[in-house]
Amino acid sequence: MSLTIPLLALIVGTYALRMVGPALRTRVTISPRIDKVMTTAVAVIFVALVATSTLLVGKDFAGFALPAGVAVAAVLAWRRSPFVVIVLAAAATTAGLRWVGLS
Repeated sequence: MSLTIPLLALIVGTYALRMVGPALRTRVTISPRIDKVMTTAVAVIFVALVATSTLLVGKDFAGFALPAGVAVAAVLAWRRSPFVVIVLAAAATTAGLRWVGLS
């Protein structure tokens, strides 16, 4: 019962934000400077998320195999390889390095 009210508040809040966004799109204008800052902020948050999930497992260093797999995926994504190829190559790189003892 203790989680019911916060859960309902989150449901209502999420629905309200989803409905207000399209309704206010034509009424609110965002300056180009704010738009650029928001775009940059999204990129920075994404890079931080990738870095922390790549380099850390819990509070410890993840080892060298996982960052190597992510680096292979990044290069393949940059070269616009198909998604399946990117995932398989990253997984194979990480697994292969761990198999030879470089974790």
